Amino acid sequence: ADHTRLKNYIEAMQQVDIAAYNRDVQRAYWINLYNALTLDRVLDAYPVDSIRDIGGSLISSGPWKKRYLTIDGEKLSLNDIEHRILRPIWHDGLTHYGVNCASMSCPDLSTQAYTGDNVYTLLRENARDYVNSPAGVRFDDGELVVSSIYDWYGQDFGGNDRAIISHLRRFADPARSTRLDMRDTIDDYAYDWALNDEANMSDDR
Repeated sequence: ADHTRLKNYIEAMQQVDIAAYNRDVQRAYWINLYNALTLDRVLDAYPVDSIRDIGGSLISSGPWKKRYLTIDGEKLSLNDIEHRILRPIWHDGLTHYGVNCASMSCPDLSTQAYTGDNVYTLLRENARDYVNSPAGVRFDDGELVVSSIYDWYGQDFGGNDRAIISHLRRFADPARSTRLDMRDTIDDYAYDWALNDEANMSDDR
């Protein structure tokens, strides 16, 4: 029943004339739609070990390239939403804390829907939660290991190690910020693509 409601929500969202709204509402709309479609794709394929196993082929994997949506007469994919709409329009890096890829190392899915009024507040809360989690930033035997998100989309966070670390310090708690302040390079990146479902959850997440 809930999955049916989700599909109905996605269908209703495709009927919205989003261009008629202000930029904050637009950003909230595209993040909500991205996350809803991601959940729908996972639920349609479930059980699955990773979102990368959905709709894959020998050349590519995952559901990101297929155009499942039609908005204002244009067919769109998850990649289109993230890389043609959200990232090019909003250059603050916060998008990465909002869109969810259903993987263990992805920033957590917000428990609230994004709205024009709360979108920046929630994205910053997500950023703080992620940067202060082992999935976002951790120190392994003195080495600074951060999420591969900061490698794949480094330009969105300043384009070099110093800028990325500066970004991380903005959202880090005092103790973590102090440790980051002593670093000017990133030692390694990591990412766990296992599906973020109950079976894979652990106490340190």
